[in-house]
Amino acid sequence: MALLDFFKKRNKDPKGEMSFIDHLEDLRWHVIRSVIAVVIGAIVVFIYTRDIVDKILFAPADNSFITYKWLCNLSHSLRLGDAICLAGVDAKFQSNTMTGQFVSTFTIAFVGGFIVAFPYVFWEFWKFVRPALSPKELKKTRGVIFWVSLLFFTGVLFGYFILTPFMVNFYFTYTLSDKIINLPNFSDYIENLIYTTVGIGVLFQMPLLVMVLARVGFITAKFLRKYRRHAFVIILIASAIITPSTDPFSLVIVTLPLYLLFEASIIIASRINKRQDKEREEWS
Repeated sequence: MALLDFFKKRNKDPKGEMSFIDHLEDLRWHVIRSVIAVVIGAIVVFIYTRDIVDKILFAPADNSFITYKWLCNLSHSLRLGDAICLAGVDAKFQSNTMTGQFVSTFTIAFVGGFIVAFPYVFWEFWKFVRPALSPKELKKTRGVIFWVSLLFFTGVLFGYFILTPFMVNFYFTYTLSDKIINLPNFSDYIENLIYTTVGIGVLFQMPLLVMVLARVGFITAKFLRKYRRHAFVIILIASAIITPSTDPFSLVIVTLPLYLLFEASIIIASRINKRQDKEREEWS
């Protein structure tokens, strides 16, 4: 029923006579254009793959990475000595399959293409959803593409500049035995890097997701406050899944911003609920 109601609302658009199949055809073209945008982005990334790998992807695995300098300067500024300084690593990687580097090239290209094209991909999704909203709802969602993109790129940068250096430093300095040499597969490194950048970027969409759910009446600020402890546990589990390393500090630096985003979501939901209550009083 919810799906049918959604398509009925879309009929407020000049395309009001469109049937259910026509709407699906419309959605198909939005998806196709999004895929084309990702492919174009992937082609651009593919052309510069070697530079991207050497100067961007391998940067957190080099002891000259800027985050290591930031943390050490911060530690000294706070008069903590070298307490939060990371030594950095001079990592080397291997590829022990014949097609390993070839497959990784396409993985990097398409993930990079998705990151570059993300604002356009969301814009296509928004174009499909927008006709279902009333003029009043549209007024309240001005700038949504900007905020969604900003949160996504903030999450990606947080994962790249903050979480990835901790992940790399932990894994390369952890030793079970002096007889074991850490020489990870390049594909494994790329996989973990994707988790800690794109994954965090997606999780940073929490406030906007809560905003949408609050506006349609699915959740309320009271509900979020009631289950705050449960939410913290869920955030902790999600952080543990996304955080490749098992050291407590890495877990904290992922959990903390996500929980702050949850608290921001409660504030957003509260304001929406107050506005909705006021509107009900005016109508009654």
